[in-house]
Amino acid sequence: MKPVTRSEQLLLAALLAALAIAAFGPSVAQHAQYHAFADQRGWHGLPCAMDVLTNLPFAVAGLWGVVRVWQASLLRRLDAHWALAAVFFGGLLVTAAGSSYYHWQPDNYGLAWDRLGMVVAFAGLLGMAVADRISLRGGWVTAVFTLLAGPVAVLLWYQTGNLLPWVVVQGGGMLLMLALALRQPVTGSWGLPLVAVVLLYALAKLLELGDHAVFGWTGGLVSGHSLKHVVAALAAWPVMAVMHNHAQFKLPQAAKAWA
Repeated sequence: MKPVTRSEQLLLAALLAALAIAAFGPSVAQHAQYHAFADQRGWHGLPCAMDVLTNLPFAVAGLWGVVRVWQASLLRRLDAHWALAAVFFGGLLVTAAGSSYYHWQPDNYGLAWDRLGMVVAFAGLLGMAVADRISLRGGWVTAVFTLLAGPVAVLLWYQTGNLLPWVVVQGGGMLLMLALALRQPVTGSWGLPLVAVVLLYALAKLLELGDHAVFGWTGGLVSGHSLKHVVAALAAWPVMAVMHNHAQFKLPQAAKAWA
């Protein structure tokens, strides 16, 4: 086994620090009006139609990624990068389902399923980012850590109302992404454009916070939360572009028929 590098030590310290904050930090309550989204309009019997339908980009991106991973499996090139990508894009499919279910009738039960889907996508994305900037070993550790800590954070929030563990999972993950974006990719990595991913995610969060304001600015045409779904799904685009243009990804004739 290769010795643990300085970067891997810092990564482990960051993960443990996040765990300590989540476990011993002050309790944080979710906003009382969290489920009161701006756009309550239905469409052909579909409640909260825009917030439900704007989850389709997650499903499209997730399906594209899963198909690309399957095509790579035909070439027997499912290395760690591809496996982590499978987790990410599979997570986008689960997110599309969970978020659609939640927005159909917004409540804490549906939100729990929505967040569980997001955990899977976070795990894959953070794993890919760490593998790209630190090491494949670190990427797997981060992905597994997120897959274990995320559901616990969601369960704690659902049972106790304490949102802090979830804030640490979501916000801490983005801080880690931002820190990794400042590092050069390691040799043999995909060279993911992490800055673009972070900027798109930050824009999505701003739209989420400005849900009612955007709905007013657009004259009731579209809400900030609906746009948040679209922009968050676009955060998968830099990953999709790298996968598509990856030098080693050459499809055989059998796979090209499915491209």
